[in-house]
Amino acid sequence: MWEEVATWWQEGFTDGADAEYEEQILPLVAAHLVGTSVVLDVGCGEGQVARLAARLPGVERVVGVDPTWAQVEMAARRDGGVSIARAEAAALPFLDGSFDAVVACLVFEHIEAMDEAISEVGRVLSPGGRFLFLLNHPLLQTPGSGWIDDTILEEQYWRIGPYLVEDNNLEEVEKGVWIPFIHRPLSRYVNAMAESGLFVTQMVEPAPPPGFLARASEYRDAATIPRLLALRAEKLAAPPKPG
Repeated sequence: MWEEVATWWQEGFTDGADAEYEEQILPLVAAHLVGTSVVLDVGCGEGQVARLAARLPGVERVVGVDPTWAQVEMAARRDGGVSIARAEAAALPFLDGSFDAVVACLVFEHIEAMDEAISEVGRVLSPGGRFLFLLNHPLLQTPGSGWIDDTILEEQYWRIGPYLVEDNNLEEVEKGVWIPFIHRPLSRYVNAMAESGLFVTQMVEPAPPPGFLARASEYRDAATIPRLLALRAEKLAAPPKPG
């Protein structure tokens, strides 16, 4: 399925095509990678986040991994000084402590083996290394959430779907384009990170950027509802104690 939608993603969300990436996601990643030198982009797709990291001052090496051949091949063609490999997030082909930063941008909501993948992030990070973890907001973008214009009660509000229910479904994100999405409560991610020695040091819930809000008038009604959640975590120098 990911092979089939790779071109759709490349044309619609990379190389300046998407306002959320250009105005919000890429600047956020750049800000949180300041001071790092060896970076891994997990689920790199065609490589735009990895290429951004490679341009940052002080960054010496960037590696991107993705399980989809069509994405890996495009990332290799677009280059940008990034090393690209085909690999699953739950089985990273790197030695322990190989990186001082790992980025996962809008990836883990598509990964079934989430616990194994988080564990792998913790393994390949060096002590004191940072993990930048970006998700579709697990609470406010829960399946079934959305803006409600209640003409009977004459109220407008943002409805939140069944947040506590883990859900694995195909979603039609555009006519004829189906993508698997896995909803999990935020606690599932945070607890999995803690078990791998990764502890959250910062949480960001940015408002949707102007370029996104300008796409449709109804988007402006939800300007106070974040679409993105970004967590920054750091790896402990010593493993956490059991229990």
